[in-house]
Amino acid sequence: MSAKKLKVVVTRKLPAPVELRLKELFDARLNNDDHPFTQEELVEAMQTADVLVPTVTDKLDGRIMARAGDQLRLIAQFGAGVDNIDVQSAVQRGITVTNTPGVLTDDTADVAMALILSVPRRLFEGAQIMNTGGFDGWTPTWMMGRRLAGKRLGIIGMGNIGRQVARRAAAFDLELQYYDKYHPLTPVEEETLGIQAVSMDTLLQTSDIVTTHVPLTRETYGMIGKRELETMKPTSVIINTSRGGVIDETALAEALISKTIAAAGLDVMEHEPPDPNDPLLQIENLIITPHTAGPTLESIPKRAVNAFENIQRVWDGQPAMWTAEYENL
Repeated sequence: MSAKKLKVVVTRKLPAPVELRLKELFDARLNNDDHPFTQEELVEAMQTADVLVPTVTDKLDGRIMARAGDQLRLIAQFGAGVDNIDVQSAVQRGITVTNTPGVLTDDTADVAMALILSVPRRLFEGAQIMNTGGFDGWTPTWMMGRRLAGKRLGIIGMGNIGRQVARRAAAFDLELQYYDKYHPLTPVEEETLGIQAVSMDTLLQTSDIVTTHVPLTRETYGMIGKRELETMKPTSVIINTSRGGVIDETALAEALISKTIAAAGLDVMEHEPPDPNDPLLQIENLIITPHTAGPTLESIPKRAVNAFENIQRVWDGQPAMWTAEYENL
C-alpha cells in the first residue's frame, strides 16, 4: 500500500505547515477545532484509521484498544511519553507503538531550569504583585529569595533531559547529585558533568532543590509521596516537569501548607486541566505552569518529521526508528 493512501487520524491540531505536509503524504483526517477527542471519537478513529497519531491528552487503555479495527497497524504518538497508551495491549493486537523521543530534550530542560531559578527567587510571586499593583516600593527585607550558587541540586532520572538540566545547572554553580536506579552514568560521564550518584534518601535529605525527570510508569507513579517529602529539608523546593502523577499531589499540598518543604514548581499535573477548586491552585508557595515545557516553534515540526518517518518505515515493513521505549526520555 502506498504511504500516500494511508488513512491517518490526528487527534489534536498541529501547526499549519505540519498539517499541510500530512495532507500531502497521507489521507489525513485532522482536528480543525483542536477539541480533545471523546472516548467514542477515539474508538471510531481506531476502527477506521490505518495509523492513529495521538497525544498525551488521549487515554488509550485496554478497553479502547480491544475495540480497535484490524486495519490499525500503528499508533504514532506525537510526543516522548507513552503513559497514556496501554502499550502491552497494543502489541498483543499487532499494533506498533512509536514515539518521538529526544525532540523536546532541550526545551524541557530549559523550563526545568527556569523553574529552578524562579521558585527560590520568587520571580512569579513578584511578577503577580507587580501586575496587581501591590508593589509599594523597595525595602531591604521584602520579597527575599534564596541564592542558587552553592546550593545542591538533586536530579531524579538521568536520561537525556536530566543530563541537559545538569549541564545548565553547573553554569549557576549548583552542586550536583543524582539518583537513577536503572540508568546510572559511567564514571567518565559523572566526571564530565561534575555530578555524583547517591541513594534516593540521601538525595532527598541533602538537596536544596529536587527536580524529577522520569517517565510515568507503575513504579514511578506517586514515587514522591508523604514519606519522601518529609525526608526533604524544610528549606528545600521540588520541581516537576516530567508527569504529574510522579508526585502525590495531595501529599504535596499538605507539605507546602505545613511548610514541610519551602516551595514547589510544576509544569505538569496529574489531571489536566485541573479542577478550578483543586487545592494546589490556591497555594502561594507553589508555581504551576500549564504543561508548556515541550512545545516550541522548534520542537513541534521536528516531532512531526519523526512521526512521519516512523509511519513510512513501519508501513514499508522496516523497523521504526523511534519505538515506545521509556529510557529514551
